[in-house]
Amino acid sequence: MPKVALYDITGSQVGDIQLSDDIFGVEVNTHVMYEAVKNYLANQRQGTQSAKLRGEVRGGGRKPWRQKGTGRARQGSIRAPQWKGGGVVFAPKPRDYSYKIPKKVKRLALKSALTSKVQDQEMIVVDRIVLEQPKTKEMVKVLTNLKASKKTLIVLPERDEAVLRAAANIEGVKTAYVNTINVYDILNCDSFIITKDAVNKVEEVYA
Repeated sequence: MPKVALYDITGSQVGDIQLSDDIFGVEVNTHVMYEAVKNYLANQRQGTQSAKLRGEVRGGGRKPWRQKGTGRARQGSIRAPQWKGGGVVFAPKPRDYSYKIPKKVKRLALKSALTSKVQDQEMIVVDRIVLEQPKTKEMVKVLTNLKASKKTLIVLPERDEAVLRAAANIEGVKTAYVNTINVYDILNCDSFIITKDAVNKVEEVYA
């Protein structure tokens, strides 16, 4: 079983914590992580892009000049794609980019991502995060004590308004709950801070 240090918010080590092999000690599968990240990013796309085809652009109903005898190339409309102000040949239209991947693939990708954080020593387990006031400077102090990197993901067992408000204005810092964590956010951070209760909940939910 992997074992990592347990810290308090002052940055002092207060013990060790044993992690489950089934969650934090699996064989890292890079392909399923790639599939999970690709799926997440595709599902985030709004798909609202739109441009007009030549038939949708206003004007251009009359032939600009006669077919023959001018010495110029024949033209049928000033809204043809080769004209300035003309329509787009293969214009993008609103569409849904989202798709689903199997639950087992999703779960294996999450376990692989969590294991990779343990192996890369980027996982910081805190006994609990309690702030005197829900202020940014309080959270900055905690992150400094824990020697967290600029890109940090903080995982909480449940909603904590004080922590959410304190971390909201810090660039590169993101908060998540056990039931909302995803592979992209885990891999995208340099420091993965998680509370002891959240670790227990992750092992309970994703086992």
